[in-house]
Amino acid sequence: MSTRDVLTKADLAELRRSALGTANPLGVAADVAEAAEQGRLEDPDDAGDALTLAAEIAEIRARPEAALRYAERALAAYPSGDDPRAGFARALRARALFRAGGRDDEAMAELTALRPLLLTQPDAPAYVSAALDAGGRSPTAESWLSEAVDTVLNERAAAASGPASTVIDPVVDLGPPDAPGVAFFLLQQRHRVRRNLNLPHDRQDDLADRLETQLVRRAGERRDAESDLLFWPRAEFDRLLAEHPALAEVYGPDWDAHRGRLEKELVRLRGAGQAGLGVFRATVDGLNGVAGRRGGDPADVAVRAAYAAEVAARPSARIAWPPERNDACWCGSGLKYKKDCLPRSRG
Repeated sequence: MSTRDVLTKADLAELRRSALGTANPLGVAADVAEAAEQGRLEDPDDAGDALTLAAEIAEIRARPEAALRYAERALAAYPSGDDPRAGFARALRARALFRAGGRDDEAMAELTALRPLLLTQPDAPAYVSAALDAGGRSPTAESWLSEAVDTVLNERAAAASGPASTVIDPVVDLGPPDAPGVAFFLLQQRHRVRRNLNLPHDRQDDLADRLETQLVRRAGERRDAESDLLFWPRAEFDRLLAEHPALAEVYGPDWDAHRGRLEKELVRLRGAGQAGLGVFRATVDGLNGVAGRRGGDPADVAVRAAYAAEVAARPSARIAWPPERNDACWCGSGLKYKKDCLPRSRG
């Protein structure tokens, strides 16, 4: 995809998926940043997100100076540092400060300012703990997440029946399968951090496991495994069938059939009265990771359901449906919706 022309939201989403697999990811980052600064974004409000993407690419490619520069420009592009979208850019800035060397105090000051977001923003537990890990402070991440979990559970237990210490099973609002509550994300991220630190399983880890099981079950009740609304972008779909050919029966024998199945299912769900529909961007590495953790096969229904629940719990993986007829198609092909997936529901 050329980044010399006007970039749409769909273009930015595709670059987020594909940039690291290109021959020159840092060149893509520079081009995206240039597009933002030259006003070559279809929606000028995307400037902060575009510059954040550039910062993320540079940070992953171990270019802290470039990542810091892009992150600071991203923060300047958002209406304010308190804009909900700015949290990830601030965390990337902290990661870059850690990696730059000699600026750990600045990094920790940035993350300490983000700490309250752990209680309110579903994505914050992941990006704050990742930044702390980049600075070699995973124990601090575990401490912050544990304190945030205690705060949330105490508040909910108090509202329900008294102090959390007297409640056998804390009250946690999971929310719908495609948008679980903040407590779910806190518990899951704390569970991951503790596992990476080889800490012993505790009561809150047990709760994280139970909530994940509940979410998987509820996701299964909402949609069966044949219509889990997982969307495999073209390269991921080809890899999926190459590694797990049995899944052609579930997701389609080719990418056109895969997109057609999703479009028809979405039309069916809308006809049944469901609103707020969307698909969830999937990766083969993600599916294989769930299979590995569960000791199962990626083709197993239970493994796929668990992965679908995990992806559905990640707001950044959701692609809203339907787009306007003349807007870019949800599948990322670059074509207008009316010329691509819209007709597939009629086939």
